[in-house]
Amino acid sequence: MNANKSGFVTMIGRPNVGKSTLINALIGQKIAIISDKPQTTRSRILCILTEEDAQIIFLDTPGVHKPHHKLGAYMARATESALHGVDVVVFVVDATEKMGAGEQYILKQLADVHVPVLLAVNKIDRIARAAVLPIIASYTSAYDFAGVVPISARDNLNLEGLREEIKKHLPHGPRYYPEDMVTDQPERRIIAELIREKALELTRDEIPHAIAVDIEEMTTRPKGDVYIRAVLYVERTSQKGILIGAGGRLLRTIGARARADAEMLLEAKVFLDLWVKTRKDWRESANALREFGFREED
Repeated sequence: MNANKSGFVTMIGRPNVGKSTLINALIGQKIAIISDKPQTTRSRILCILTEEDAQIIFLDTPGVHKPHHKLGAYMARATESALHGVDVVVFVVDATEKMGAGEQYILKQLADVHVPVLLAVNKIDRIARAAVLPIIASYTSAYDFAGVVPISARDNLNLEGLREEIKKHLPHGPRYYPEDMVTDQPERRIIAELIREKALELTRDEIPHAIAVDIEEMTTRPKGDVYIRAVLYVERTSQKGILIGAGGRLLRTIGARARADAEMLLEAKVFLDLWVKTRKDWRESANALREFGFREED
């Protein structure tokens, strides 16, 4: 029998429970973008952790929510499809919040899952130790989990315990991906998401949800620096003005923050050329969603 273990693991949970932060912490590299805005993750993202005895392929999914437009419906389908054809499911919950309708809806979905389901109780660094067991009990009384692991993704608390619990349930088999590969996402898409992350950090209300980013050009120039031209799309002319900011200050700040991350990713000097355009109601347009990379095969 092959001593190595390898398999696919879906992370599922409500928006803002820390799934993307957890995956970044587990693989030791920033791939999935994070923010305090709901529905930050829009597509299913594959992140790969390769260790000496195992390869774990994590699927980061959009937070489970009631869709209000075609983009939301796409996100819901991406999450639901990620529950099938995998080897392990990790249900991530927020220890600072009681079980609500969102968690109950996910538990109903898990009733149709026929692989081991683990419960990861995140953000335990924010509550008293005595409060952890009652939270766990509220979930284990509702579902027969294959394992329960209290963690803090932000503080890297007990992540090794979660990795070991996941590996316990993976099948034996060869690695699916090369050892140095950490994601299936192309660099252009990762950079587009890094730009959107910075825009999410610096905007509020409806603006963050209305932003899409398209990389129009990405070229390595003769001296080794990389030129990137990116367009941030919004749905209203009023949103365009807010995103640019007075005298272009907000857009420059977004660019400066995104450029720093892009240079770390590419290990090269980056010239980031940002533009803002309006595409009315793009979240309701099937054509726009396809153009922005939201395809069902994701």
